[in-house]
Amino acid sequence: MGLPLGVIALGVGSVAYTHFLNDPGAEPEEEIEKRNTVAGMMRSEISTEDLRRSLGILAGDIGERHFERYESLRTAALWIESTLGPNNLGYAMRRQTYQVEGRDVWNVIAELPGTSRADEVVVVGAHYDTVPECPGANDNGTGVVAAMALAKAFAGSRNARTLQVVAFVNEEPPYYKTDEMGSAVFARDCRQSGIKIAGMLCLETMGCYSDEPGSQKYPPGLEGHFPEAGNFIALVGNETSRSLVEAVESAYAASASSVPALAGAFPEEIEGVGWSDHWSFWRAGYPALMATDTAPFRYAHYHQPEDTVDRIDFDRLAEVTRGLEAAVRALLNP
Repeated sequence: MGLPLGVIALGVGSVAYTHFLNDPGAEPEEEIEKRNTVAGMMRSEISTEDLRRSLGILAGDIGERHFERYESLRTAALWIESTLGPNNLGYAMRRQTYQVEGRDVWNVIAELPGTSRADEVVVVGAHYDTVPECPGANDNGTGVVAAMALAKAFAGSRNARTLQVVAFVNEEPPYYKTDEMGSAVFARDCRQSGIKIAGMLCLETMGCYSDEPGSQKYPPGLEGHFPEAGNFIALVGNETSRSLVEAVESAYAASASSVPALAGAFPEEIEGVGWSDHWSFWRAGYPALMATDTAPFRYAHYHQPEDTVDRIDFDRLAEVTRGLEAAVRALLNP
């Protein structure tokens, strides 16, 4: 879905613009060299061309995918499973299947078990469905392919915590914020099963960026208080997820990403703050945040037939994904 970015004053919802406000200060030369070497190794894992190729399959070849286009919805799920599974990236895969109007739909779950803290889980999630008459390149093909790129970056690695990369079904209306929303099914089951989720990152509508003044819009009353150019990624949590927001913002800021992040923990009643799958985790009592380009407050083709692959800024999508890789790595190894 994405959100209109409702950002508020410091002290109520903390906001940090990481590209400009985080100054590491003076560092010894050897520490700078070490940091840059590690960052360079991490950056090599995320390929702009991989993102472009994957989105071409999901939003181009498969296209519109929702319950009324059931075969396309099913094809998208099968493609994600195949790409992440044992014969490709090597993840242990499972389906979380439930029925809607007599038909099976499912969340796709890829898991990389942790080591010393394997009972603690970090979830990276994105919904793979679209609204009708929309190929969903940005909403939410970009979130899905970024999640898959992160899965590729972590494939075969050893981390303290367990990683789950989840593609959620049925985020869009008429299932949005209902019991049949895929992420609601997932989060509710985790809570009932006693699963310890250390943090959830929802990747939602991440492919539109512009340096032009006036390209970023805000809800009424917020104009003039925040950046006028839509050249940042927003990291949006609720107030109980403040520690997660701070941890992700800190790791993202320390990464090699050239795209700045605007991060904050906000009251949920602000319009748009809960507009995606992270909302389901809040309802289940888990810390969660959304990474987004702010969707309709920046992207003119939101929920339109024109939401096509050619509209996506793949270079900056890759930069954001690299920054998120650093954040996920930090969460997996606290």
